[in-house]
Amino acid sequence: MPAPTSRLSSRALAWLAGLMLGGCTTLGPDFNRPAVPWLSDWSGAAQRALPADTKAPAQPFVDAWWTNFGDPVLEQVVTQAQRQNPSVRIAGMRILESRALLGIAASGLYPQVQEVSASALRTGQRQSRGASTAFWSASAGFDIAWEMDFWGKYRRGIESADAAYFASIAQYDDAQVLVASQAASLYGGIRTTELRLRIAHENAAIQKRSLEITERLFKSGNESELDVQQARSQYLSTLAVIPELESALRQTQNALSVLLARPPGPLPEMETGKGVIPQASLALIVDMPADLLRRRPDVRTAELLLAAQSAQIGVSEAALYPSIALGGTVGLTATSLASSPTTLAWGLGPALVWNVFDHGRLTNQVLVQDARFQQLHEQYQSTVLQAAREMDDSATAFASSRTQVDILREAVVAARRSLDIANIQYREGLIDFERVLDSQRTLFSQQDRLASTQGSVVQNLVSLYKAMGGGWQAGRDQPVLDEQTRRAMAERSNWKTLLDDPLPPPGTEPQPPRRSSKDTP
Repeated sequence: MPAPTSRLSSRALAWLAGLMLGGCTTLGPDFNRPAVPWLSDWSGAAQRALPADTKAPAQPFVDAWWTNFGDPVLEQVVTQAQRQNPSVRIAGMRILESRALLGIAASGLYPQVQEVSASALRTGQRQSRGASTAFWSASAGFDIAWEMDFWGKYRRGIESADAAYFASIAQYDDAQVLVASQAASLYGGIRTTELRLRIAHENAAIQKRSLEITERLFKSGNESELDVQQARSQYLSTLAVIPELESALRQTQNALSVLLARPPGPLPEMETGKGVIPQASLALIVDMPADLLRRRPDVRTAELLLAAQSAQIGVSEAALYPSIALGGTVGLTATSLASSPTTLAWGLGPALVWNVFDHGRLTNQVLVQDARFQQLHEQYQSTVLQAAREMDDSATAFASSRTQVDILREAVVAARRSLDIANIQYREGLIDFERVLDSQRTLFSQQDRLASTQGSVVQNLVSLYKAMGGGWQAGRDQPVLDEQTRRAMAERSNWKTLLDDPLPPPGTEPQPPRRSSKDTP
């Protein structure tokens, strides 16, 4: 009767396995993209700051936005910063870390315990009369255990790791945006300071000539010492501005060099276009779509981290239910003794482990994960709000400063004309020298203010592009690692293809999964 019994056992095992496979489900909430109710109707206040006759351009080009300035040196600096900056390189390393973690999570779908053991032993015995015996024995075994993903624990783990992987890519994109904006901002600061230095030197030269004239007139008895001292005071005051600007210039140059992973100091390539502030059109901010907020890397990062945490709720809920595993073992034992046969032993069967008396540990772990999810949800809403504020503030500041530039240009023209008239009238004896000094001060002040405001236009526009989250797309086409780093890591560890896998193109982020309550593994 052993044959029917064996067939019955096989059928029972097959029925049990089918029941397990057919009853698999996925615990925990399915993630849905968080709603932002106010975003669809939000338009911002920047457009109201524009002149009524400003014409709307085509869709603003925000991908490689630094090309809008038409400055080849700026384009070169930003490109180098995005490839060489240490923060970007560190963000790239985190992508590789996330790839490895995703592989760890995916391994849960396969047998978790796989153990091979083997041993060999030679045994001997020597008797007092000189006789001796010796024999050998050997054994080998293989154990395997597969915890079935009955409650979706491992699938939720893969879902969480996958979202975390794409979150690391979004963080890499965010580093690209930040570095591009920092490089452009520092570049604009250098060009602005160079222009202000040139203006200071030009006005100092004008005031020096006036001082020399008053000194000659004073020595000839045609002018009072008061005019000489006033002219000297103004000239020295202008000279005192120059060291401060030179110090600020060097500090900004050092900051840009370090951003590009270079030793502190001026960049040789910036000798071209010295003192020329890059400019861009006022109309760039017209009809700026609010949906750009969704594309910002930091917003995408917040959303993907929220998705990863949502899956962790399902992982913790699965711990409340029994884990069902299929296990098997095979062992072989042999010896050289003639009376001992070779033995083959095997075993196969299911195992169930259920921590029923957890005293609230597992149930509260679910609550911990849920509370963390809600925290990330609030953080996501705050990130979107902050992004909207940054976009609106930058757009308004750009529009205001750009309009102010036009006004200050007219003020500089008027100040220069005022100085010309004052010089003529002073030579003709119609006014005293103090009016000339006033005109010189006004011209220097207006020119310096115009240069500073032109620099503010650049800073505000860079801030606007940063607020729109532009500038990360080009990084997707570049290798995550430079060749030297890739070679060093490949020699140190077996990364296989993980070092060379390209980044997914923009727009290929995973969509929120939508599963039914029952899901086969």
